Amino acid sequence: MTGSPRPPIAPFALVIPLVLAACAQAPVQPAAETAPAPKERAENLPKQELTGQILYQTLLAEIAGQRGNLGLSASAYLDLARSTRDPRLARRAAEMSLHGRNLDQALQAARLWVEIDPESAQARQMMAGLLVSANRLDELQPHVAKLLEQEGESLRDGLLRLNRLFARYPDKKAVLAMVEQLTLPYIGVAEAHFARAQAALNATEWSRGIAEADKALALRPDWDAATMLKAQLQRAESPEAALETLRSYLAGHPQAREVRLQYARSLVGMRKFPQARAEFQRLLGDFPGNADVIYAVAVLSMQLADWATAEENFRKLLDRDFAEIDTVRLYLGQIAEERKQYDEALRRYAEIAPGEQYLAAQLRIAQLLAKQGKLDAGRRHLQEARVAGNADRIQLLLAESQLLRDGGRTQEAYELLAGQLAAQPEQPELLYESALLAEKLGRHDVLEANLRRLIQLKPDHAHAYNALGYSLAERNQRLAEAEQLIVKALQLSPDDPFIIDSMGWVLYRKGDPAGALTHLQRAHAIRPDPEIAAHLGEVLWVLNRRDEARRTWQEAAQAHPGNEVLAEVIKRFAP
Repeated sequence: MTGSPRPPIAPFALVIPLVLAACAQAPVQPAAETAPAPKERAENLPKQELTGQILYQTLLAEIAGQRGNLGLSASAYLDLARSTRDPRLARRAAEMSLHGRNLDQALQAARLWVEIDPESAQARQMMAGLLVSANRLDELQPHVAKLLEQEGESLRDGLLRLNRLFARYPDKKAVLAMVEQLTLPYIGVAEAHFARAQAALNATEWSRGIAEADKALALRPDWDAATMLKAQLQRAESPEAALETLRSYLAGHPQAREVRLQYARSLVGMRKFPQARAEFQRLLGDFPGNADVIYAVAVLSMQLADWATAEENFRKLLDRDFAEIDTVRLYLGQIAEERKQYDEALRRYAEIAPGEQYLAAQLRIAQLLAKQGKLDAGRRHLQEARVAGNADRIQLLLAESQLLRDGGRTQEAYELLAGQLAAQPEQPELLYESALLAEKLGRHDVLEANLRRLIQLKPDHAHAYNALGYSLAERNQRLAEAEQLIVKALQLSPDDPFIIDSMGWVLYRKGDPAGALTHLQRAHAIRPDPEIAAHLGEVLWVLNRRDEARRTWQEAAQAHPGNEVLAEVIKRFAP
């Protein structure tokens, strides 16, 4: 019961015999189907003598259509259908109108077709699709109700298809009301409640949808699809409740593979990686050759630092026609790096073809060379990729600058970007990154000039406001202005942990450690970055919560050994 797609125009040589056959009351096949064929039935054909006028109009309509004059063709067919009352000609008029994108005329033809042959499911299917396209939901109900009546033994399937008809209608709450009305005669059928639950999902009416899914399950307790739909509805408000719905169902239906797959994916979404991997490994037993399940087990194993299992499963994908094969190679390279198998890692990265993962692979190669003490070789690799005409020239340049910075060659990193910025003075990424390097070198005038220029060019660049505000706060200068800049950054990106950290830091500098603590704790909860931990610990120390401060610093130092900012704070307060 879906709206019909635009059918192809049948060749002229096929249409004329059809019209002649129609006039002789012979059974015919349609020139093009407008919807899935209903059960065979005798069409309501008129007793019509073939006249010269009918033949002339038919020829006129078809030749016009083949020559691209679809408006004339549709009008001629519609006039002929009105005079002959032949449903096939009404259908042909509707088809030609659709080809010509004349929705009003197509509706006229479809109405005529339904009027001539009110029992035709095809006619009502086309009418329903056209009314949805025209956003005329008020006229739609009787046609869809009649289609449901005609389903007979296929009623359950018809109810399951019901929401597809309204897929493009924008007012989803109106659709929900329509679906509820259409399914009233069938409330004893589980599929009717499933259709209501689907409509409620589309209308974001979670509670109503859950209630309808429960009714469907009361009628069909072993229905996998209804269980998954209920969990999908619950997830919007309570992911834990959705998870429990799936878990409980699986306890009684351990072979429900699709439910288990949704359960495993939900566990990943809730970052319950060990449990998720266990479920995917069970699915791997059910689907031993399923590449997506193998990939999921591999990625989750990598997340859990189980390099052996991750590598074993990624390697299984190398011999398959897996769509994300370069992503697999990238992961295998990273696993080799973790195991300090640097030659193997470089080989894997080198296998990655130009495409989505190509830039990441080139950056990993350069970083790995630098890690081995071959910083200049890493730079040459990036330079060669840049000269080769790579579309990611700026990213490659920034990566080269990062290599120099990580290697303690900050002045060279700054000069590299400054030289490129002279040629591209309004390139946003060069402005931002060179500003950060300028600050490292104590060039605060360059920092401020670059960031203010960036804000002019991109007034929605949250990190430009944040970097300038934080720089002022860190130097304990123009704190009111610093706070305004960071407030603006927060408005643009309210959940960014680094901007939240800056807000805490400027409040601390202004003498409000209690206010600062709230922001710093929130930032640290989102991302336990070592510099955020350094700030949080300092504020806790000042508030005389020194055990908490020491614990915060110690945990950060264990996770990020060698961080200079953290080490300096610990040395200053708790040597």
